[in-house]
Amino acid sequence: MSKFNELSSEQIRQYVDSEQAYEVYRTSLKEYEQRFSGSMSWKKSTNDKEYLYKKTGSIWKSLGPKSAETETIYNQFHTGRGNSKARVTHLAQRLDELAPVNRAMALGRVPLLTARIIRALDRLGLMGTAVDVVGTNALFVYERLAGVHITSGLLSTQDVDLLMDSRHSLRLIAKDFSNKGLIGLLQKIDHSFAPLAKNSYRAANRDGFLVDLIKPTPKNVMSSKEKTRFSADADDLQAIEIEGLSWLVNSPKTHAVVIDQRGYPLGLSSPDPRAFALHKLWLSRRADRDAAKRVRDEQQARVVAELIHTRLPHLSFESNDLQALPLALRQFATELLPVTTASNEELNLTPNW
Repeated sequence: MSKFNELSSEQIRQYVDSEQAYEVYRTSLKEYEQRFSGSMSWKKSTNDKEYLYKKTGSIWKSLGPKSAETETIYNQFHTGRGNSKARVTHLAQRLDELAPVNRAMALGRVPLLTARIIRALDRLGLMGTAVDVVGTNALFVYERLAGVHITSGLLSTQDVDLLMDSRHSLRLIAKDFSNKGLIGLLQKIDHSFAPLAKNSYRAANRDGFLVDLIKPTPKNVMSSKEKTRFSADADDLQAIEIEGLSWLVNSPKTHAVVIDQRGYPLGLSSPDPRAFALHKLWLSRRADRDAAKRVRDEQQARVVAELIHTRLPHLSFESNDLQALPLALRQFATELLPVTTASNEELNLTPNW
């Protein structure tokens, strides 16, 4: 029995329309927020002379006294802002029109709370840079790349795993996020989110939805000074270090526009599907892994490997872009390839890397 179903030509057309509308909306919104945020107005000084001021956040900055140059700046700002806002509004309306069609055509896949968390991270510029989505939710990216829907049994989840890349600089992140970090962001989305314990890597809301912050085990555990939090707040989540995640962090990133259960698109970034499949198969062979999870790990590894083999043939397990992965891990690919090409030689399932 197949673990995935191909999208129809109508579904693909609708998906592409939604994807294109979202990309234009996202670009236009970014321009509006970056170029036309705040306000601009004339203010009189104590000598009754007018000056042009630009407000960013809570700070007003003088752009100079009233002149032909500052009047041009003023007019261009307000004209550009009006045009940009109108464009964003029109594109948002277009997404509103597409959403019910997406639902009717069964294209909405990502759980709503997961989608809200990912969007919030994406707005801060963290998605695909300091954070990637791993675990079951990464399957939404891979099925989009392959033009299929993976069967629901392999997708059902009540959590989201966020892989932290501590190599990324957080200096340019918004101040309100840097003050409260990930837990503050989660509580803005759902005020019932709270860490499960002090210095916990996990937060849960009142419905039991879990958010895990995880990161690779550093090469030198004793001398590592890598970040484990997104802020200095004592209540912020502290990433737990887990063996094997360095393979996902060091693999190529994969991005796709996916659709949530309300029919609205969002951008989602995850590790390369080949690295995902290899890592999942490795997890399924660990004796210290929960037995039920091992079964699910292997199922997910094999369905992603099948997608790669049948739908994404340009992604080779022998490609140079996977050279950052240990040879012993890459050799697991022989177990994931079709039987006709797989090696009969038994693999060492607990390699020392």
